[in-house]
Amino acid sequence: MLPRPIRLRMMGALARAEQREIGGVLMARQIEPGIFEIVDFSVDEVSGERAHFVRDHDYHNKFLEAFFEKTGRDYETYNYVGEWHSHPRLPILPSITDLESMEGLVNGERDIPFAVLLIVRSDVPSEFIATSTFHQRGAAPTPVQIRAEN
Repeated sequence: MLPRPIRLRMMGALARAEQREIGGVLMARQIEPGIFEIVDFSVDEVSGERAHFVRDHDYHNKFLEAFFEKTGRDYETYNYVGEWHSHPRLPILPSITDLESMEGLVNGERDIPFAVLLIVRSDVPSEFIATSTFHQRGAAPTPVQIRAEN
């Protein structure tokens, strides 16, 4: 689930970034097994370029620490659920680089069994379009339904 306040914050960041890719990490509340509500996200508005984004690990690690402190380290309910970034004026489908990055994340050394990749675009102030893929250790990526909450 992608609540309206989260979408509006992302849209503001996208407007400030203009033609640069931006992104960060997605934090969620588990509503029930397999269903998550995005409750916060980090945004690195300086590292992106026209068609490339790699998040700054130090910046996002500080965000993660503050998030876990704020949620009382209740990892069963509130936790990291994935990554997001923008594709300004480009298709909102994961690139080969995006897919390889997510595969490295879930099949890598970080002990993350799954993660979602959310790709967003907002070319005009009232627009917000997104796609999402689910990445799980040892499995091919699959599309994920995004339910927007008004």
